Amino acid sequence: MTERSNHTNQLPKDWKWVKLGEVCHTTSGGTPSRKELKFYNGNIPWVKSGELDKGLITDTEEKITEEAIKNSSAKVFPKGTLLIALYGATIGKLAFLGVDAATNQAICGIYKNKNIDSYYLYNYLFYKKQKLVNQGIGGAQPNISQTILKNLDLPLPPKATQLAIVAKIEELFSEIENGIKSLFTAKEQLKKYRQSVLKWAFEGKLTEEWRKDTRVRIPAAPLEGNIAAEPEVEYVIQKKYSLDKVELPEGWKWVKIEDVAKVGTGATPLKSKAEYYGGNISWVTSGALNEEYVREATDFVTEKAVKETNLSVYPKRTLLVAMYGEGKTRGKCSELLIEACTNQAIAAISFDDNDISIKPYLKYFLLKNYQDVRKKSSGGVQPNLNLGIIKKLKFPLPLSIEEQNKIVEAIESRLSVSDKMEESITQSLQQAEALKQSILKKAFEGKLV
Repeated sequence: MTERSNHTNQLPKDWKWVKLGEVCHTTSGGTPSRKELKFYNGNIPWVKSGELDKGLITDTEEKITEEAIKNSSAKVFPKGTLLIALYGATIGKLAFLGVDAATNQAICGIYKNKNIDSYYLYNYLFYKKQKLVNQGIGGAQPNISQTILKNLDLPLPPKATQLAIVAKIEELFSEIENGIKSLFTAKEQLKKYRQSVLKWAFEGKLTEEWRKDTRVRIPAAPLEGNIAAEPEVEYVIQKKYSLDKVELPEGWKWVKIEDVAKVGTGATPLKSKAEYYGGNISWVTSGALNEEYVREATDFVTEKAVKETNLSVYPKRTLLVAMYGEGKTRGKCSELLIEACTNQAIAAISFDDNDISIKPYLKYFLLKNYQDVRKKSSGGVQPNLNLGIIKKLKFPLPLSIEEQNKIVEAIESRLSVSDKMEESITQSLQQAEALKQSILKKAFEGKLV
């Protein structure tokens, strides 16, 4: 059933259903041959679909020549033309031309005309974006064809009503946008608060009052590695001392990860050996480390692969740090929630049972200092981390296990409140978008003005 047949009786008497192609002239652009240098570096703005997120286009990344227009399907659209992306990552995106300009073939230009206000049409296409995308032809990447666009049912009121609807939409959307802006501001403030909580944690500020009121027992046995042995004493911590240009509370030390944990890595079994894959042993790559926890395997390998490739199967709660990877992957830390082995792009940090209390403390430290860890990368064109860098990475540690636990409790308590607030903000943002759709629905049913 078409939109027109489904909703005819719901429109006001002076409205009518039309096809977009009946009231608007539309056409797409084109791309001049890249082999002809004389077609480019001209003075005619040439819009690509990725530029439609600007809303109003007054300039473009590339410009073409008059000769390019004559020798391609590109054409110059007049200022005020409404543009819509027909395919690609920006499919359905809308923008107005603020200058005369040409476009590529992934953009359809809808010319201004006397019958329909361009901003009325803009709002209707925004409202129908998902419907158009769903109707798009093609496989993984849908394509809004000119035929689909021209056959779109459009409720058309008198011109004066169109203008009144646009004014009302702008008024209501302005109020919603102000609310959305406040929500995003609150979201940014929460992000800063989370960073502050982690900063305070590793400066000893979250347990400052606790240290004043508690007699802390320093363990007689040293932690693993290079931490000097401390005699078994009891005292009230009051003074601070400076170490590595950072002031630490008394009873804290700078330690290396290798002092308190075992650091290993993995490997990639030969892809050419079919018998290495399809087993029941989880295998994780660095691409899985984009979240705080790794809950699923990237692939599964066999016992033969583990044995012949000398893979270690790491226990649950092992900390994983991505050593390679472009973009934001390198330096990411995730906690393993499954037993798994890894590829060679990951450093796996595991703990003895008696040192397990350090694990959540170290995890939060690595999450907090992600950017600093990334900066320690070495190498050529694409710097990487390595096991040596991870092992030697220093972090401030209270030698009291009780204080370590208190810090983790304080972090998780504060971050839990922050998470709930962020969830509430996300829900409010979703409600704001739903409210926009509700307003548009009323507008195009003739119920807004």
